[in-house]
Amino acid sequence: MSHFLIFGLMLVTCSIAFASDPSPLQDFCVADPKSPVLVNGLVCKDPKLVQANDFLFRGLNIMGNTTNAVGSNVTAVNVAQLPGLNTLGISMVRIDFAPMGINAPHTHPRATEILTVIEGRLLVGFVTSNPENRLISKVLEEGDVFVFPEGLIHFQQNIGHGNAVAIAALSSQNPGVITIANAVFGSNPDIPGDILAKAFQVDINVVYQIQSKF
Repeated sequence: MSHFLIFGLMLVTCSIAFASDPSPLQDFCVADPKSPVLVNGLVCKDPKLVQANDFLFRGLNIMGNTTNAVGSNVTAVNVAQLPGLNTLGISMVRIDFAPMGINAPHTHPRATEILTVIEGRLLVGFVTSNPENRLISKVLEEGDVFVFPEGLIHFQQNIGHGNAVAIAALSSQNPGVITIANAVFGSNPDIPGDILAKAFQVDINVVYQIQSKF
């Protein structure tokens, strides 16, 4: 076998080996938020100092405060709240909804979400990418499960008469959230009004009015 063929096979093998996220190289890597070292994620705490509480989060049974403009509250359980999630690629949230409350259109740039309705009735949906921008939507009852693909804009709305509760799991220890209205109209500093006016095809004063709310 020629050296060129061997080298080619090595390149193919390496490209396959690094095509996905690496698996953890230890039993766990509890996050050490006090470490001054900057890495893509969080530095591991000394395993000898790890305690059971590093893997524990309490309070997901407590209803969130939904007395706000959108009528919902998200209780997150990601690596910031539960250090033991570091490197494990998972997290979760509890979402509480007042009647007609919404979890406004948003994306998770680093995670797919799978949502289960625990109580109430939700209208949910996501929008596919350009150019189709197709809305895929469904009404969910208690016990129903729905998946929102990674990075796509999605939402939930309580369409029942009482409160609603959902639990969602996400495929990242730190999925991130980009709420569309906040990002577009509440950036710091503002996106120039003429850009948004042209993008949304509205008068620039309409843009200024919306920006003032954020």
